[in-house]
Amino acid sequence: MTRRISWTLLGVLVFAQICYPLTTGTTRAGLTVATVVLGWLLSVGHALLSRGPRVAAALVAVATGGGFAIEAIGVATGVPFGSYDYSGELGPKLAGVPLIIPLAWTWMAWPAWLAAVRLTGGGTAGGGTTAGRWVGRIALATLGLAAWDLFLDPQMVAEGYWVWRDATPALPGLTGIPVSNYLGWLLFAVLLMSALRPLAGPTAERTDRRDHPMVALYLWTYFSSILAHAVFLDLPASALWGAAGMGVTAVPLTVTLLRARRHGETRQEDHRPDRTGVDATR
Repeated sequence: MTRRISWTLLGVLVFAQICYPLTTGTTRAGLTVATVVLGWLLSVGHALLSRGPRVAAALVAVATGGGFAIEAIGVATGVPFGSYDYSGELGPKLAGVPLIIPLAWTWMAWPAWLAAVRLTGGGTAGGGTTAGRWVGRIALATLGLAAWDLFLDPQMVAEGYWVWRDATPALPGLTGIPVSNYLGWLLFAVLLMSALRPLAGPTAERTDRRDHPMVALYLWTYFSSILAHAVFLDLPASALWGAAGMGVTAVPLTVTLLRARRHGETRQEDHRPDRTGVDATR
């Protein structure tokens, strides 16, 4: 049941994103809002169904609540992202922040976390969390989330959904967006990922077959963003920057999954209930 619902929501999300380049104006803005809401429902719903209310509540608290707080501070003070304003095209605002913005943080935080868990031994027997593995996991999850903005910000700025008052210095080819924005993403992402595991509990430390839709979401976001920016959105610089930045997590994840598939990897935990009592095979 968990995977069926997640795969269905992912399919609707993918369809909406495929439609994005085919639309313009208010239709495109409405589709953007709908896509973010779908992404939030997908990630929070998966966390709830696969691991229970504690994990879902932790995700909402640190990603949605924390995302709103950091954005409100950013709009009011310019810290830590730089000085910027949101347009009115993304729906209702609170404290100058469109309500869908913290949903976007949540949408990608959960698959980025699960990707990092998978890459640091969370899907293998004996994959307990040592200090070194914990640091690596936080680092990968942080980069996995923050690097997404190398795609997101250029696309949204090009659409006029937000604007920077001072966009210098900027990365080569990514004019209109200051480097401070990406540093702010890194700062908040590391805080988010560091808080997620203690609040979520031990079930957030392992992956199994239930998490395949989230892994697919992460890799779909990576590869489809490269294609969309390079071919459909006329944003070749962000296609290159995003491919390099998000690829730090996405490329090793792809290689790991291909190797596992080639070697016929099976895991005993896929066939027994987890600590929440939810059957992992559903």
